[in-house]
Parts: sequence; C-alpha cells; structure tokens
Amino acid sequence: MTPFSDRPRLLTDTQVEALRTLSLSRRALLGAGAASIAAAGLPGTASGQGAVIDITRARTDPLPVAITDFQGAQPYGAQIAQVISANLARSGLFRPVDRRAFVTQGQEATPRFADWRAIGAQALVTGRVEQQGDRLRVEFRLWDVLPGQQIQGTAYTTPAANWRRIAHICSDAIYERLLGEKGYFDTRIVYIAESGPRDRRIKRLAIMDQDSENHRFLTDGSWLALTPRFHPSVNQVAFMSYLRNEPRVYLFEIDTGRQSLLGNFPGMTFAPRFAPDGNSVLLSAIRGGDANVYSIDLRTRAERRLTSGPSIDVSPCYSPDGQQITFNSDRGGNQQLYVMNADGSNVRRISFGQGRYATPVWSPRGDLIAFTRIAGGNFAIGVMRPDGSGERILSEGYQMEGPTFAPNGRVLAFYRESPARDTRGGGYSARLVSIDITGFNERAIPTPTDGSDPAWSPLLP
Repeated sequence: MTPFSDRPRLLTDTQVEALRTLSLSRRALLGAGAASIAAAGLPGTASGQGAVIDITRARTDPLPVAITDFQGAQPYGAQIAQVISANLARSGLFRPVDRRAFVTQGQEATPRFADWRAIGAQALVTGRVEQQGDRLRVEFRLWDVLPGQQIQGTAYTTPAANWRRIAHICSDAIYERLLGEKGYFDTRIVYIAESGPRDRRIKRLAIMDQDSENHRFLTDGSWLALTPRFHPSVNQVAFMSYLRNEPRVYLFEIDTGRQSLLGNFPGMTFAPRFAPDGNSVLLSAIRGGDANVYSIDLRTRAERRLTSGPSIDVSPCYSPDGQQITFNSDRGGNQQLYVMNADGSNVRRISFGQGRYATPVWSPRGDLIAFTRIAGGNFAIGVMRPDGSGERILSEGYQMEGPTFAPNGRVLAFYRESPARDTRGGGYSARLVSIDITGFNERAIPTPTDGSDPAWSPLLP
C-alpha cells in the first residue's frame, strides 16, 4: 500500500505477539530424496519426454486428465488424488475427468489405455501409497494416454503428516511435464488477515498454503501489520508494523516465530521487499516530507539511499536478476511507474496511460511488471513489459490492488474490496483473488477472515 491510496490505514494501540510456526524443508520432507521409477514393460519412459501441451490452447480447451485414487494405504491415497485434482482444476489449464466415467480405477501396473481414450482422457495419473510406521512411501506415475507411454515416475518417502505437500509436489510435476513450465502448487501465501469494523480494523499477519490449507496467524493483531513479503529462502517475512504506534519494518522468522526490527531508522519506513539474493531489503522511508527508496544490508544493517529529491518514491521491487528496480513516483507531477538501475542510476518512466499507477512488482520470469492503476475512480490490475510496452488490464473493479506473482510468473494474486456489507460485520469486504496473466480464470482465494496485501512465496525448498 502506498501513500497515494484512497484507502485509510488506521492505527491500533496494542502489542504484537509472534506465534511460533513450523516450516517444512523439502529435503527433510523427502528423507533420502525422490527416486525415479520406470514402468513395467516400458524401459526408459520415466525420463522420456512426453507431449507438451500448448498453453494458449489449454486456456480455451483445458487438457482432460484422469486422476485415480492412489492405491494402498488409505485415506492417504484418496486424499492425495483429491488435492492433485483440485490443484490442476484451479489452474484453469486442466479438466479433471469425472470419476463416474472411469471404466477402470487404475489398479493395473500398466494401464489399459483404450479404456482411458474411450472417456476422452489425454493424460492419466496413478499412484500407490505404502505406510511404514509414521512414514509414507508415495509412488506417482504420469501417463500420456494417446501413445500409451509413461512420462513421469517418481517415488517419495515422507512423514505421514506431510502427505499434502507430496500432493502439491506431484501436481507441480504434472504441470511441468504437460505444459513445459514450472508449477506453483508447492508454495505459500502470506497476507494480512482483516476483521472488525472499518474504523477499528484488526490486521494480523497470516500464512497458508496456496490452496488455503494449513492456515495460521503469525501475529495476534494487537498492532497493525501491513505489506508482508517473503525472503527468497521462504524462511523469513519482512512486513510493516505499527508496534508501539511507530511505523517500522520488521523481520519475522517463520521457523522460530522470532520478530526483529530492521534497523532503527528515523522517519516512517514501509513497503519492504527482499533482493533476489536475500542479502538486502528495499524499502521506502519518509524523511523531511520526502519519500525515497533505500537499500538495507541485512548483515550490517547499513542503509543506502537510491533516490533523492522532493518527490514521493515508493513501492520498490527488484528485477529477478537484481540488476534493476521498479518503483512508483510523483516526480513527473502524477503518480507513475519508473525503472532504474540497482544503484539508482538511469531512472526512466515506463507508464504513460490514463490515471495513476502504483504497487509495481516484477515477474519472476523478468518479462512483465504487474501494477495497480487508478483512473476515473476505478481500480485495475494490469501488466506491462519492463520497457512500458504491451500494457494490458487483467481485471477492473471498485477497489483492488497489491498484485503478487506466483513463482512461475503465470498467475497473479491480488486483493479486491467491495463496499457491500457482509456477514462478517466489517462494513465492507476484502478478498484475495488469483488470475492468469492473460486475464482469464479469475478466482477467489478462500481465507477465514477478510484478506489483503498478499505475497506469494517461491517454491518451497
């Protein structure tokens, strides 16, 4: 959120208490690691290349995928299949085949491909789960139905409590093998959970899996929390807090629940965002009436000012290679988007459309910058290339902002407000939303309270 927003940010006068949370390491999750497996009678197909589906076509004609319950230990087998099915359906690029149409249930070592072709499936997912004490061995296979080939075969060993993460990892494997892009299912979203009347809003730091599961609050809402952002390692979150009524940037360690102040700088500091290497944080600080962009070294806490002058320069964000920074500024008389080198040199304006532009964020792929546009009293979420060309609006509405990219750069999340009174008693509602970068497949992201300021994590380590 930037100083230009029409939405008021009201302070509270109580204390923040960090709640201990646990993070999962993919290395620990997989134990000795994932093992490739080959299908009986199909030597070499585990590492073979299956057909890659054109994503443009998949948007209008989602790929039909049959996902069977994993055989063996239950309820894990059925639950893993359900999570995979929900992930793929939510992407908008896959259409899970109705299970009522299944001729067989995928129990054969080698599928009867004619049965799956008969119901229109182009890909098939099968698997098996074995329980070994408090651990699971999950075997997952992906089949290309038309030529009758296995194109992925992997086995994972994990504590039983981590079965859901295995389902997300399998979903990512399916997404990548069939679409040729990295998936985004084994990720988290950190956001601001909101509740209460608008003039006494409680705002807590919260975190959840990308499918809204494993939700938990990280702060208790005693002090206002805003604009959380993930560290590249996913083990820390930087956010703005009004602890003791002073606006400052804090670091929250997800492993330990420990919270620390990011330096004791004069003036108001806000809108933190980590560098791609995780060694520094970009933020804006107001001093003497001007807001400028600063880089803070996390090891030494030394600060470096990157912009100067009487303008308001806010919402900085690095490019994925760390060589450039985008931000918004009123230096030209109206709030617009700019790009500069990481050392603050070579500042150039990139937005020239109608209205004001805010909250720029660079795609992890480096090809796009997402933004909020405010024009004629209406809000919109859009994207443009880093040179300002190719601007397009993805969604428009009453009030929306705060875009954040999934780690593959294919999907955006943001939040949308509605003036209508809802059953939660807030006088208005704020909801998290996701959308494809082409503007299709806009979906609500369920949260137990109202939600704002989302940030999408990288793939979990």
